[in-house]
Amino acid sequence: MDRVIPLESLSFSPTASLFEGGEDVDVSIFVTTYAQGQGVGLHLHPYPEVFVVETGTALFTVGAEKLTVAAGNIVTVPAETPHAFEGAGEDQLRVVSVHPKGVIEQTFLG
Repeated sequence: MDRVIPLESLSFSPTASLFEGGEDVDVSIFVTTYAQGQGVGLHLHPYPEVFVVETGTALFTVGAEKLTVAAGNIVTVPAETPHAFEGAGEDQLRVVSVHPKGVIEQTFLG
């Protein structure tokens, strides 16, 4: 059955909405919004992750690399790679992250 799920019904925190597909669909999605200097701390997953920077500018840490990424770009992170990101500009940062699992598996490193 097709479903329409409003983002506001998926509130995970003041800055994030989370959809987990569970057994219905093998994908989970975070939709996050951050101000400059706010973001997600260093963590990793046992699977790869894909980020879509929708608005603003993000500073990503992927392994030992630092990447400044503007809206309209996609970032991929391999499995088991420590990564983090935060708002790097004055505009509000909105990032959609896609996890190829029905349930998020995340280990914070700090």
